[in-house]
Amino acid sequence: MKLTVPITLTATNSEKRTISGRVLTWGEQGNTSAGLTSFIQDSIKPKAVKLNLEHDVTRPIGRVVEMVSTPEGLDATFKIAETTAGTDALIEAASGLRDGFSVGVKVDEWSNEDGVLVIKQGEMAEVSLVTNPAIKSAMVSDVAATENSESESKESEAENPTTTKPEGDEVETTPTVPEASAETVEAASQNVQATTRPVFFTKPRSPIVNMGSWVEHSIKAQLNPNSDSALYVRAATDDLGTTNVGFNPTRQLNEVINGLSNATRGNIDAISRGTLPDAGLQFQIPKITAVATVAEVAESGAVSNTGITSEYLDVTISRFAGRNILTTEIIERSSPDFFNELVSIMGSAMALAQTTAVGAALLAGATADGTPTANTAAGLLGFTSRSNAAIYASTQRFARSLIVSPDQWSNIMGYNNSGQPLFNAYQPSNQTGLVTGQSQIGLVAGLNFFVDNSGEITGTGDGSMVVVEPNSYTWYESGNYRLDVNKPSDGTVEISLNSYGAIATKIAAGARKFNFT
Repeated sequence: MKLTVPITLTATNSEKRTISGRVLTWGEQGNTSAGLTSFIQDSIKPKAVKLNLEHDVTRPIGRVVEMVSTPEGLDATFKIAETTAGTDALIEAASGLRDGFSVGVKVDEWSNEDGVLVIKQGEMAEVSLVTNPAIKSAMVSDVAATENSESESKESEAENPTTTKPEGDEVETTPTVPEASAETVEAASQNVQATTRPVFFTKPRSPIVNMGSWVEHSIKAQLNPNSDSALYVRAATDDLGTTNVGFNPTRQLNEVINGLSNATRGNIDAISRGTLPDAGLQFQIPKITAVATVAEVAESGAVSNTGITSEYLDVTISRFAGRNILTTEIIERSSPDFFNELVSIMGSAMALAQTTAVGAALLAGATADGTPTANTAAGLLGFTSRSNAAIYASTQRFARSLIVSPDQWSNIMGYNNSGQPLFNAYQPSNQTGLVTGQSQIGLVAGLNFFVDNSGEITGTGDGSMVVVEPNSYTWYESGNYRLDVNKPSDGTVEISLNSYGAIATKIAAGARKFNFT
C-alpha cells in the first residue's frame, strides 16, 4: 500500500536554497477509501529522500539535508538544486503558485482498530512540491529573507491539523498554518525573484574555456539535450569564428565510412523464404516420393492403382551469433551515432553469415552441368539453357534465378558483340538481358540475376555460377534478431547479436552449377 500525505511547507530560504516543513504528524486521522487512517509514533523512520515535482520521480529538484523525528511527527529540510527547475520551484513556492507538500509512504504493517486503519510500520518513499495540496492551509507561510534583505522573516509553526480525502488508497493529513499576510508573501516573492533569477536569464557564464571543456560539455549535451551543458555549448558556438577564432573546433560529421561490410544476401534473395517454427532445433517437411498416375482405360478395362508415397525431410535449425566487446569508457563517452553504426555493422555480419550458409547448401546440393563450358557469351547461354531444361525435368517447375560470383559478374558485363555490350544495355537488336555495375541484381537470358557476396560461389571455374528453381531451396528464419548486453567483471561490455535460421534442400536437382572446361 502506498499513502500520499500532503503536509505543510513552513519556510523557504532562497539564499541557502532550502525549503522546510512538517513531513508527517503522528495520530492524525485521514479519510481514505479504506476508512479513517492514522500513523502511530515512529511508524515511519527518517530517511534521506529526494524532493520531486508533482510526484514525478523523473523531475527531482532537491534532497533531504535534515529529517528529524519529534513527539509530534517528522520535520524535514530540503536543499534545492541550483538548476532552472530548482530556482523556479523557490519562486513558485514564495509567490503561492506551487506551495504545497505531499509525501509518499510505503506501508508494510497495519491493523484495523475500531474502524481506523492504524499504520504501524512503513517507509518514506518520496516527497513532492505540489500545486494543489489537499487542504488550503498547506501553503508556504513565510519566506526567509535573502542577503539583499534588511531583515529575515520568521518561520511559521504548524497548528490545528485537519484532514481531507484523496483518490484511491491515499491518506492526506496536514497541520494548518496561519495564513501569511498578502504584504508578507508579495514582498518575499519579489525578494526571491530579485536574487534568484532563472538560470541563464542572460548569456550564461560559460565554463567552456578550452578545447577539452568544449568536448566535455558537447558529449553531455548529446546525452541530455535539456542539460545545462547544451546551453554552454550553444553559447560557445555563438563565439566561434568571431571573438574566439582560434577556438574554432574541427567539425565531425555524422556519416561513417564503412567499406568492409554490407547487409546484402544475394543467395537468400535468389531462393524461396519461410518462417521458422516457434520451438525446437529441428523440424520436418513432408515430401512426396511417388505420385498417382492416370492412364487411358479401355472399355470394361481395369483401372490401375498407383499409390502415393511420402517421407519426411529433416531440417536442422542453426544459431547465428556474434559479439563485440567494448570498454566501459567507450560505452559511457561515445556519441549515440557510434551505437547506431555498431548495430548496423553487426547486422551486416549476421547477413553475411546467413547468406554464406545458403551458398554452401546450394553448391553441395546442385548437380554439375553435363557439358563443360568456357567463360564466353555463347558458353553462358548454353549453360543456362541446358540447366533450365534439366531443372524442369527434375522438379516440374521452371528455373527462375541465376547466382554468379563477383568474377563472373565482371565477365558477363564484358560480353559483347563487335564492341556492343550484350548485358549492360538494352538495344533493339540486343535484348539478352540487363546486368550493370551499380546493382547486384539484374536479368540474364530470362533469369533473375544475383551476385553472391559471401565468398562461397567464387572465381570463374567450377561452381562459379548456379541456376536455381527457387522453391527447391528454402531459407527459414524468425522475424526478429535478439540483441544482448552483458557486463562482465573486467570492466568491459559485451554486445551480442543472435538469430536462428535453417536452409532446407527440398529438391537438390532444382539447382545446376557451372562446369568449367
